Amino acid sequence: MKLSARNMLKGTVTEIEMGSVNVVVKVDLGGGQMLSSMITMDAAKDMGLKVGDEVYAIIKSSNVILGTM
Repeated sequence: MKLSARNMLKGTVTEIEMGSVNVVVKVDLGGGQMLSSMITMDAAKDMGLKVGDEVYAIIKSSNVILGTM
């Protein structure tokens, strides 16, 4: 995966909070650092996200985007 964003943080999904349209994904970055990302339900389903998955938090401007490999 190649992206123009330079701020990519590797972490592990610790919690997935399902809403009616969006999903909040909590990611453990290690060292006591946590991050939350709100993504669409469709995106979460397409990625097949589950607790324990390794993900990359991709930060571009004011958005945090998750990616899997």
